[in-house]
Amino acid sequence: MRFKYVHAFIDRHGHTRYYFRRNGRRIKLPGAFGSHEFLDAYAAALDEQCQDNQPSRKSAGHGTFAALAHRYYASPQFLALSPTSRTGYRRAIERFLGEHGHRRVDQMKREHVDMIIGKFAEKPGVGIIMLKRLRTLLRYAVEIGWRETDPSFGARAYKSHEFHTWTEGEIEQFEQRWPIGTRERLAFDLLLYSGQRGSDVARMARPSLGDKIRVAQQKTGAKLAISVHPNLRRSLDACPSGHVAAIATAYGRPFSVKGFGQFVADAIRKAALPTHCKAHGLRKAAARRLAEAGCTLHEIAAVTGHKTLSEIERYTRAASQEALNASAIEKQAANKQVATLPLRIGNPAEK
Repeated sequence: MRFKYVHAFIDRHGHTRYYFRRNGRRIKLPGAFGSHEFLDAYAAALDEQCQDNQPSRKSAGHGTFAALAHRYYASPQFLALSPTSRTGYRRAIERFLGEHGHRRVDQMKREHVDMIIGKFAEKPGVGIIMLKRLRTLLRYAVEIGWRETDPSFGARAYKSHEFHTWTEGEIEQFEQRWPIGTRERLAFDLLLYSGQRGSDVARMARPSLGDKIRVAQQKTGAKLAISVHPNLRRSLDACPSGHVAAIATAYGRPFSVKGFGQFVADAIRKAALPTHCKAHGLRKAAARRLAEAGCTLHEIAAVTGHKTLSEIERYTRAASQEALNASAIEKQAANKQVATLPLRIGNPAEK
């Protein structure tokens, strides 16, 4: 994979060094190419360059959205985000400012919010993100006293697309196409048995024998230590690698997040699975399997890293209804006191 604005050179010790160069500035990128440390530094450098290239908000009219964004970019709320999140937030906000940056914050009404989001009917995903970032700005405006209320409160974007949870039949179909020993199967097992997002699996270190998978989630920052499932250990042992990464490319290099996603998508396509089978659906399948095994919500959260139980409940919604129903009927039948309670007919007051 090639990263825009990234250059490399070999130092006097024979080591390859990387740096970010744009507009005459050079920023050193630490770590191995494509590693977690490298990607975080690249995102931070790209975010810094984007900030430098934006029109100055200092000269923006007081009370405008452009001036509000300038203050938000310097706020602890924004600076506390991860480099990749800051880049995503800024991208959406700048898109909004390109058309509405000159408008006054205190004059926005609910109908304006609906009109702005309504323009994204053909791109509902973009509309959902735009509403989230508009709310970010408006709530910050309330916090600093630029507004008394948030006009986006109660506004709806578009129904978000929910990823399909893989069924056991679909899991078996993939496993038959890609047996243990293939890199495709290793990628699949890493997703299914770790319960992590593809962005975290791509940067995951290979656990040694007897060790646990240790992950610092890119999205939430949650740090997890996950026990290695026996099936995943067999896949790891069948695909030895001299690299620190859990899975490497055919050239022995770590995957980029985008490259890993494309690799898994291609493997799914070659397994002739339906188009609704996505890599993220394996994370939901992992949560479903844990729920069906009788794990509590807190036990599932210890694997997936979710911070709220409501998110886990949404992920485990696909737990086998048939199995849960059978368990419920068994419990009902076992309750002999209720089952043998005599049926009374008529008005109890007349007895």
